[in-house]
Amino acid sequence: MRLQRLFLALATAALLAGGGCAAIDAKQREMIFQPSDRLWPRSDQQGMQEVWITHPHRVEADQEGASHEARLHALWLDGQRADAPVLLYLHGARWNVSGSTARMRRMQSLGFAVLAVDYQGFGQSSKGLPSEASARADAQAAWDWLADQYPDRPRFIFGHSLGGAIAVDLATRVPDVRGLIVEGTFTRIADVARTFKWGWLPFQPFITQPFDSVDKVPQLKAPLLVVHGSADQLIPSSLGQRLYEAAPTPKRWVLVDGATHHNAGALGLAQYRVALQQLWPAELGQGRSTTADKGRDRN
Repeated sequence: MRLQRLFLALATAALLAGGGCAAIDAKQREMIFQPSDRLWPRSDQQGMQEVWITHPHRVEADQEGASHEARLHALWLDGQRADAPVLLYLHGARWNVSGSTARMRRMQSLGFAVLAVDYQGFGQSSKGLPSEASARADAQAAWDWLADQYPDRPRFIFGHSLGGAIAVDLATRVPDVRGLIVEGTFTRIADVARTFKWGWLPFQPFITQPFDSVDKVPQLKAPLLVVHGSADQLIPSSLGQRLYEAAPTPKRWVLVDGATHHNAGALGLAQYRVALQQLWPAELGQGRSTTADKGRDRN
C-alpha cells in the first residue's frame, strides 16, 4: 500500500540521513492524501446540490506568507426533516465527494443534513498538493459556511479515516460543535506506521504531517462517537480504541464485528443509530430511517 511505501521511504531516509526536507514533506503529503479528481462510477448525486466555498489561504511554499483564494467544491444533501441537524462530512484519503455519496445518504438516513467538502487538491476544488495545514483551513471554511447558512440548527462533524484526524482537529477548535463522529480513524500517523512489520525503524523525526489526534482529543468539549470495524486491516481497531480512551466523556465506542475499513458504516448502521440516540437524544432520538443503505460499499 502507498502509506506503507511512504514510511519505508522515510525510514530509509532516516537511516541514510539523506534527502531534502522539502522533498520528504512533498512525498508525505502526496502519499498520505493521495489526492484525486476522478469521478467514481457508483456516485449517485441525485437530489444533491453543488456548493462552492472560497477562503483565503496562505501558500505554504511562499516564505513571505502570500495568500491565494482557495475554491472548494462541496455537495449538500438536505435532511429528511426540515429541522434536521447539519453534518460536515470530511472524507479520507483518495476518495473525493463524488465517491462519498453513499456515506452521505447513510448519514442522512440517520437524521442529518450533510455537507461533504473536497479539500484543495481533490475533485473540483482548487488544484495543488494538500497538507495537514491546508486541510485544516478547508475544514474551517466549510464549517463557517454551515454556521452562516444554518445558524439555528445543531451542527456536527464527521470524519472517515484521514478525515477523522481533520475532524478531531476542527472539533477541538470550534466552540459551537454539538458532536463529533469519527469512523476508521487513528491516534497519529506515527502510530499507524508502527503497525507495519518494519515499524521499528527510525522514521519519526522525518514526519512532517503528524495528524496527532490523540493529543488533541482530550480538549474536546462535545460528545464523541468512535466507530471502527473489527476486521479493518488498514487502520487497526486498537488505534481507534486508544483515541476513544483519550477523549473525555460523554462518548461511545462502537466496534462493528467483521467490518473492514470501508464498510463499518453499512454493516454497523443499527449500532450507529443506537449510539447516536444515546449521545444526542434531543437532536437525533426521534430520527427515523426508511431508506438506509444496508449494502456493502467501497467508499
